[in-house]
Amino acid sequence: MAIYLTKESKVLVQGMTGGEGMKHTRRMLAAGTDVVGGVNPRKAGQSVDFDERAVPVYGTVAEGMAATGADVTVVFVPPAFAKAAVLEATDAGIGLAVVITEGIPVHDSVAFTSYARGRSTRIIGPNCPGLITPGQSNAGIIPADITKPGRIGLVSKSGTLTYQLMYELRDIGFSTAVGIGGDPVVGTNHIDCLAAFQEDPDTELVVLIGEIGGDAEERAAAYIREHVTKPVVGYIAGFTAPEGRTMGHAGAIVSGSAGTARAKREALEAVGVRVGSTPTETARLVLDLLDARQPEGS
Repeated sequence: MAIYLTKESKVLVQGMTGGEGMKHTRRMLAAGTDVVGGVNPRKAGQSVDFDERAVPVYGTVAEGMAATGADVTVVFVPPAFAKAAVLEATDAGIGLAVVITEGIPVHDSVAFTSYARGRSTRIIGPNCPGLITPGQSNAGIIPADITKPGRIGLVSKSGTLTYQLMYELRDIGFSTAVGIGGDPVVGTNHIDCLAAFQEDPDTELVVLIGEIGGDAEERAAAYIREHVTKPVVGYIAGFTAPEGRTMGHAGAIVSGSAGTARAKREALEAVGVRVGSTPTETARLVLDLLDARQPEGS
């Protein structure tokens, strides 16, 4: 099992004919992703050869869905055109839109995430690495060769830390790893993923990676207290960051104790989440918990 993305997912790539789109489409195909088409209105009717596979290009998301049955789109279009691309995908009714694009204006992100709310499209991102269900499908830019299928679910604000924890826990493997993005406004948050992992029978433990700024991790802690019965291990990036400054792609402002790594750690630990001080320590906490859950003699 997995969340959001499986081997049955059929993927369109908006911006597939651009440099980044072509590079990562090739990588997604190599990972086993069923990429069924690209979207570019100026190149509709053409196809792009990726090794031994020719991927057709459609003029719109709706056309691509009608022709292929696609239920996922990965967005690689430039920031100025990202809002229109996501709104188009949402209007087409696609189930999942993975917005990789970095540098989208916040007011554009507010517009398309608000528009999608209550409709049939789940947005992941923007400014995210996407998500991967190892051995099944990879939608985005996460390296597919650093881990394997397994029992851990991962939800992370940070792309780099997503990769590091996947690598550190590669011997155990992951059900699904979701990079939700670190922008101030994102379409899918920690709580959404926690709820999905809680319902996934093949996810035994969840790793939650947060960052300084905002209150997303505190809200996740409140949700864990009421709804999550599986063990959760956390890590908060930014323990050494100075207070009162904007830092990193999260655009997070830490003021006083609000939004600090320490405050987030305390909130998570108060509901039973074990929080590592470094990524390596976090991985060790995961291994310790999994070992403790094994029956004696196994």
